[in-house]
Amino acid sequence: MAQMNLLQAINNALDIAMAEDDSTMCFGEDVGHFGGVFRATSGLQEKYGNNRCFNTPLVEQGIIGFANGLAAQGSRPIAEIQFADYIFPAFDQIVNESAKFRYRSGNEFNVGRLTIRTPYGGGIAGGLYHSQSPEAYFAHTPGLKVVVPRNPYQAKGLLLAAIRDDNPVIFFEPKRLYRASIGEVPEEDYQLPLGKAEVTQQGSDISLLAWGAQMEIIEKAAEMAQADGISCEIIDLRSILPWDVETIANSVRKTGRLLISHEAPITAGFAGEISATIQQECFLSLESPIARVCGVDTPYPLSLEKEHMADHLKVYEAIKASINY
Repeated sequence: MAQMNLLQAINNALDIAMAEDDSTMCFGEDVGHFGGVFRATSGLQEKYGNNRCFNTPLVEQGIIGFANGLAAQGSRPIAEIQFADYIFPAFDQIVNESAKFRYRSGNEFNVGRLTIRTPYGGGIAGGLYHSQSPEAYFAHTPGLKVVVPRNPYQAKGLLLAAIRDDNPVIFFEPKRLYRASIGEVPEEDYQLPLGKAEVTQQGSDISLLAWGAQMEIIEKAAEMAQADGISCEIIDLRSILPWDVETIANSVRKTGRLLISHEAPITAGFAGEISATIQQECFLSLESPIARVCGVDTPYPLSLEKEHMADHLKVYEAIKASINY
């Protein structure tokens, strides 16, 4: 085991993946010698050469179009989009090409070896163009997998699983935690299952569900609720697509209540899909309406970032409202 922050865990996973397969390459804006804007790929060009870790032009549509071509020809590309906010110029390549390649050919050809890494989320005073959480856009697209880790251990295991998965995967990394989240991480190779949620704390009164950096928020709210005698079950969804209906439903049948929190705006956020499904699965078990504590329906603000974010105080108030319903 070694102490790693989230960035180091991602770098370690990339190192392992590139060492085991010569067809694995990583690329993106400033990814080469500079190591990317957050230094996630530091040292990889020196170790594997500039034909396997290299810079691209500043054109996201081109990055993913190039990645699709590489994957279709049998390589294992790991494409970095510098900020999740910049992924939209590549949206057509992802949802109309990456996601559909296998289906258009009856699996005679596919881009299943493709992984797209990108840092998402707020909390860094990044303003409108460096703080968005666009996971719900891609959750509407069959043919993709969407994964979000919460800490270094999860990041390494989930990223290795994403790289080796036979489907294109978008891997959203919580940039607020890149250097803030530190933990014990095995130095050896390991994987964590995609599509499987994790119950991180058992409880009996209410189920709290989040993913990525928002896990830290609901954990803090659960501590406050515990002081009031409220027992919270905490679940990390980990995979947005596919998502683990069974684990969430089993928890809600036990507690009778569900609160979902994410950074993205509330309207058409992925919490809405979860709410509809769990209401269908657990209607007779629910003791109160399913609660959503999410971002505000505005462009991500700079000066009012704290007001916009779904913080632990908003989650705590929603817990109490659900319990007292």
